[in-house]
Amino acid sequence: MTSVDVTSLREKARLLRELHRPGEPLVLANVWDAAGARLVAAAGARAVATASASVCWSLGSPDGGGADREEVLARTAGVVRSVDLPVTADLEDGYAATAAGVGETVTALLATGAVGVNLEDGGRPVAEAAERIAAARAAADAAGVPIFVNGRTDVFLLGTGAPEGRLDDVVERLRAYVEAGADGVFVPGVADPETIAALVAAVPAPLNVLAGPGSLSVAELAKLGVGRISLGPGLAKAAYAAVRRAAEEVYARGTYTALDGGLTYPELNGLFTD
Repeated sequence: MTSVDVTSLREKARLLRELHRPGEPLVLANVWDAAGARLVAAAGARAVATASASVCWSLGSPDGGGADREEVLARTAGVVRSVDLPVTADLEDGYAATAAGVGETVTALLATGAVGVNLEDGGRPVAEAAERIAAARAAADAAGVPIFVNGRTDVFLLGTGAPEGRLDDVVERLRAYVEAGADGVFVPGVADPETIAALVAAVPAPLNVLAGPGSLSVAELAKLGVGRISLGPGLAKAAYAAVRRAAEEVYARGTYTALDGGLTYPELNGLFTD
């Protein structure tokens, strides 16, 4: 922590915490590099977030534990340096086999200047997952930075367990994570208003949902009391689809129409000339 301004980190962490207001959600268009961070900031973002899948793909690794922790942290540092906004990083399960390892990852994350972290439970037993959240909280406390810890479970996203028991399972998990020190909770895979409203009512922390085509709008999710909305790997999927379209066109037909509408060289270069 010697290379970062702890006072500045504390202020950014405080701001990130204040931006999580149920009914007035923080909207995160997740990025994977510095250029994306600056584009999102220019569009009006109040904070910047990475998406683990997007970062992994850009590093040549599969999502779900395939990336190297140091590479991910280096990329996170680049995102932090590119914007003045608070940055929160998606670090999957903490890139560690143990709770102590998660604490070490969070300490390393703070050295990048990021002030928020997503931690997945990876389907672990509740007590074990909560212990890992507690380790993250303890590491941040030891550094004197009130990092925003977002505890994530993929029960709905992966369809784990019997459908009739999923809501109770998720509520049990999320309450345990909040008790262990999580500031917010993330439940990708929930889309219907009834389930979202039930989670908001049952868990004493801002609820984060994953949004994309077909999802409820920001205004609709706000009315349900959601505190945070993430696009996850949505931007990366759209960007890489554009790459594929342009490449397939030039190699199949020798034409370039898919490049129409792209950002100009001065626009992109200008992101980094300030």
